Amino acid sequence: MEFYANNAVLILEDGSVFYGKAAGSKGMATGEICFNTGMTGYQEIFTDPSYSGQILINTNAHIGNYGVMQSDEQSDRVQIAGLICKNFTEQYSRPLADNNIQKYLDDNKIVCIHQLDTRAIVRHIRNKGAMNCLISTDVLDIDILKSKLSEVPSMEGLELASHVSTKEVYDLGDVNSAIKIAVMDYGVKKNILNCLVERGAHLRVYPAKTSFQDILGFGADGYFLSNGPGDPSAMDYAIVTIKAILGLKKPVFGICLGHQLLALANGIPTYKMHNGHRGINHPVKNIVTGYCEITSQNHGFGVSPEAIHKSDKVEITHVNLNDDTIEGIKVVGLPAASVQYHPESSPGPHDSRYLFDDFISLIKKTKN
Repeated sequence: MEFYANNAVLILEDGSVFYGKAAGSKGMATGEICFNTGMTGYQEIFTDPSYSGQILINTNAHIGNYGVMQSDEQSDRVQIAGLICKNFTEQYSRPLADNNIQKYLDDNKIVCIHQLDTRAIVRHIRNKGAMNCLISTDVLDIDILKSKLSEVPSMEGLELASHVSTKEVYDLGDVNSAIKIAVMDYGVKKNILNCLVERGAHLRVYPAKTSFQDILGFGADGYFLSNGPGDPSAMDYAIVTIKAILGLKKPVFGICLGHQLLALANGIPTYKMHNGHRGINHPVKNIVTGYCEITSQNHGFGVSPEAIHKSDKVEITHVNLNDDTIEGIKVVGLPAASVQYHPESSPGPHDSRYLFDDFISLIKKTKN
C-alpha cells in the first residue's frame, strides 16, 4: 500500500494544522470542512451533490473496508472536494464490490488525508463552527498553503446548485403514467428519483435555471424541489420560479435545499448554521401526527424559526429533537410542503419514506 508512505497536511481557516498520510489522488483540495457521523454509506455520501464545495470528515473509524459499487452512486460522479478520515484501507470485505476505495478516489481525482484523530478535529470545529480548510499531499509548506487557503470563498453567499444540476432535460418512469411530476434539479440524488418512479410517477427533470414558462409545457400534476449544495439565499432565479409554481396551486414537495427555497419563496429567510446536520440518526418529530422518526440529514443552512413563528403563510410540521431546528413546513392554503431531512435515505433508515406516499396521494387527490 504505497499511499501510506506519503505525507499530507490539513490546514483549517483558523490556523490549525494537522499532519497525516496521503491517499486518493495527489494534489490539493479546498472547501468548507464538514463532518458526517454515519456508520456506513460512505460512497452514497461522497456522490451526494449536496456536498459540492465541501471537504468531508467521516467520523466512522474505518473507510474503504467494504469497497465501492456502481449501484451505490447517488450521482454521476464524486461530489466532495476532499476527504478526511482515520483508518483508510484498500482491502474490502464485500465480494460484490467493483473496486477498492483508493482506485475510486484516484480515478475521481479526490485528495484524501488519513491517519488523523478525526474525533479531535470534529470537536474542534463543533466548538469553532464551520470554516474553510485545505488538504495538500504534494506541497507541504505551511505558509504557501495558508496563503492559498485565504483565497477560498466562503460557503455563505455561494451559488452551487446550477453547477451540479443536469444540463439537459430528461425523463424517467412510465411515460404513460397518470401522474406527471416536474423535478427541479438543484443537485438531486438518484434515490429521490427512484422513490418517485417506484410509486408510478412519470418524471421530467429540469436544469436548475429552467424558466417557469419552459416547465409549463409538460403539464405536470405536481412539482418536486430537490436537494442541492450552496447558499439558498443566493438562488434568486429559483425563488422566482417557485413563486410562479405556487401560483398554479398544484402539489409541491421539497427536500433539503428545496425546503429552504420553498421557505424563501414565502418570505421566510434562511441562515448559515454553526455546524449543520450530517448523519443518519437524527431524531425528528412530526408534530402533525405526534410520531417520531430517525432521519438521514445533510445541510449547513436552516430556515429561520423566528420568522416562521411570525408568519401567517407557513406552518411548522416537523422539528429536530436534538436542537429544535425546523425540519418541515407546510404552506397555508396550498398543497405545498417540504422537509429539511432526506426521506429517501441512501444511506440511512427508511422511517420517512411515507412522505413520498403522501406526495403521490396529494397529487391523486388534487387531480380528482
